[in-house]
Amino acid sequence: MRTITIDVIDEKVLNLLRDLELLKLIKLRESRHEEESDAIDWTKYKGAMSKQPLSDINQQLNELRNEWE
Repeated sequence: MRTITIDVIDEKVLNLLRDLELLKLIKLRESRHEEESDAIDWTKYKGAMSKQPLSDINQQLNELRNEWE
């Protein structure tokens, strides 16, 4: 069995696909919105962290690493 994705341009084609499904030639599955979009909406994270100098970030990372040793 192979899986393919079809972009439906005309809604009339859905009837044809359903007929093929009734003949047990294909199986239709509705795709979920999460699966369709691989892009991440980064705008919801905007402003989550304040801008810091790179030296401060490196210092904080080193402190965190040293806590585990």
